[in-house]
Amino acid sequence: MSRTANRPANHLYYGDNLDVLRREIADGSVDLVYLDPPFNSNASYNILFKSPTGATADAQIEAFVDTWHWNDRAEDAFDQVARSGHTRAFDLLNAMRRFLGDNDMMAYLAMMAVRMIELHRVLRPTGSLYLHCDSTASHYLKLLLDAVFGADRYRNEIIWKRTTAHNDAGRWGRNLDTLLFYTRSPDYAWHPQTLAYEPEYEARFRQRDADGRRWMDDNLTAKGLSGGGYTYEYKGVTSLWRMPRETMERLDAEGRLHFTRGGGGIRLKRYLDEAKGTAVQALWTDIPALNSQAQERLGYPTQKPVALLERIIAASSNEGDVVLDPFCGCGTAVHAAQKLGRQWIGIDVTHLAISLIEKRMQAAFPGVAFTVEGTPKDLESAMDLARRDKYQFQWWAVSMVDAMPYGGKKKGADGGVDGIIYFKPDGKRTERAIVSVKGGDHVGVGMIRDLHSAMEREKAPAGIFLCKATPTTVMEKEAAAVGRFAAAATGKTYPRLQIITLAELFRGKRPDLPLVDPTAAFRRAAREDTGRQTSLF
Repeated sequence: MSRTANRPANHLYYGDNLDVLRREIADGSVDLVYLDPPFNSNASYNILFKSPTGATADAQIEAFVDTWHWNDRAEDAFDQVARSGHTRAFDLLNAMRRFLGDNDMMAYLAMMAVRMIELHRVLRPTGSLYLHCDSTASHYLKLLLDAVFGADRYRNEIIWKRTTAHNDAGRWGRNLDTLLFYTRSPDYAWHPQTLAYEPEYEARFRQRDADGRRWMDDNLTAKGLSGGGYTYEYKGVTSLWRMPRETMERLDAEGRLHFTRGGGGIRLKRYLDEAKGTAVQALWTDIPALNSQAQERLGYPTQKPVALLERIIAASSNEGDVVLDPFCGCGTAVHAAQKLGRQWIGIDVTHLAISLIEKRMQAAFPGVAFTVEGTPKDLESAMDLARRDKYQFQWWAVSMVDAMPYGGKKKGADGGVDGIIYFKPDGKRTERAIVSVKGGDHVGVGMIRDLHSAMEREKAPAGIFLCKATPTTVMEKEAAAVGRFAAAATGKTYPRLQIITLAELFRGKRPDLPLVDPTAAFRRAAREDTGRQTSLF
């Protein structure tokens, strides 16, 4: 991956991760990949936005559709695997197609297969990959990973118990997720993680030294162990010992031997304060999922707890390594990577996610340096986005003015409202300014009248009209005629209906409103302690 001397090490990309991987990420440049792709669960996931008053969701924006269909894109993905040179991966994918047919599951697998090939390419020889999925397709995905990485590169299936119970009619409750752990080669980063001992185990450290250190004794003999031992006499006790005499003498000098009463035996002191804890196993039951009241909850669907990603990153990477999340959603992986002193790359296909991650990282790590690639940087690129996807364009424009997205992709669902800005004209009471986005080449006075009508309907004291085209004089007069409102908190008055062009946005102009809450769209992430954390318990 090419870098200039002044370019930050961390990068956030808007776009299809397949395109970004091929265009931006060099061979063997990533140390750890974590991906939490859509699960093909035939569900649409919404971002829930709540007003600062704590009322129920004002709007639900479709973040992504977790549904795949066999179409031209799926056929193209299948063909790309065929032409990739990965014979084993294509042979397996082709066999799956003969078995499954051209259905939704097959479309999902084709789209995933071509991306797995790219992720394998960008991993360093010492790199690792964790794929987060559920039971819907985990068995198929494991076969694909076996084909891409090699079955001998499979390390673990990790089961994460994300909830204590799940009510599913007519079946066992589905409260588990799966993480498939693979490595690029037999030589990979690995730092075993531990959990604090249970109180019952700690109670076994019943004895104390004069300085108060707690210990329990352990066997020093090799009797019954395979591999033999060392037979000799030590301080009147002859036995088959686990270590040579030199080691026994060193332990004695360090005060680590316990001579049993009557001189009949020698035991090893194991101190509680030196115990590393219980090694984490492949069943993870100690990290709960985020409920609606969790402090770190930001409102994004399928958000994973930071502790889950911290465990993965701490175990399978070193400080300074590069962590990549190609389906980064609300950015939990890049958050954990930053917290643990890693470099990071995040990719997502929605501007909602990119905007949320920007705000999350800036709030949690003030002053953190990273680039955002693929989002509009000038008028030309903004209009290119508008031509390609009007909804992504609307969500990007709304995020530029710190507004909460409103409405979805259903025609007429928003009633002419694309976003909401919350502000407090008297310093206490929360009011709303509604935002309307127009990316077309032509605007007219009728659009201003429509926004005014929406303001009246929504009882909003202010409205913001964002547009590409230069407003006409008639439009400006119509907006001015809507009048002004007073704000006791500032002692000033403000235009009720404000027109801002995209060109003005790029020059830094923003809505003129009193005491705007820029974090209303998403819950603000808590500031993190920037001290290095080298182990997790």
